Amino acid sequence: MTVLGVGTEFWVELSPPKHFYNNQTCLTAHLGLWKGCTKTLWVADIDPERETCGPAELPGETNCTYFKYFTTGENAVMFQKTTHKSNMASAMLAMFSLFLMVMGAICITMSLSKEILFFLKPASVCFILSGVLVLLSLLVFHQSVLAFLSSDHSVPLHHELAWSVSCIGCAGAVLIVGGILFLLLALPYSPWQRCLPQKNTSSNSGGT
Repeated sequence: MTVLGVGTEFWVELSPPKHFYNNQTCLTAHLGLWKGCTKTLWVADIDPERETCGPAELPGETNCTYFKYFTTGENAVMFQKTTHKSNMASAMLAMFSLFLMVMGAICITMSLSKEILFFLKPASVCFILSGVLVLLSLLVFHQSVLAFLSSDHSVPLHHELAWSVSCIGCAGAVLIVGGILFLLLALPYSPWQRCLPQKNTSSNSGGT
């Protein structure tokens, strides 16, 4: 889910009013960490009760470009608004999260193949940190979207988070929960087994 979320460009959808440009076509956009896409839709295909252009899943002409601030430092302009470079920080956090996830997977593989429980602890730490960084990347991206929307107010835009964000949120939660479970497995004793003998001992002493 993390790889799917990081690699796709459906983090946020930007939609102006559907009759902002003309009565036949309208323009919508969807962004990710690495590139943004604009899509021309037919107004006739949009739900009559919907006030904005979209959703982006409707058929139309799509134009996608990679963000140049990763290479040349140039900002992208969409709907007369300028993309914020904090999006780069979100991408870097996501990549570092993937690196930690791979390291955790290597530790788990070595623990299972070599039967060395020591590798469970670094694996759990890697997974927990990876989940935290994924969620932090999501927060930084949302702040960059808000900065993008406030850069110019000549074109009114409605924004909503898309399905890539759902993948990232679920992946972060799964990574943190999985890391905690691996950390419990790495303990030299089971917390439940430590409590049960004490209860048995107290009951035996009470009976004598």
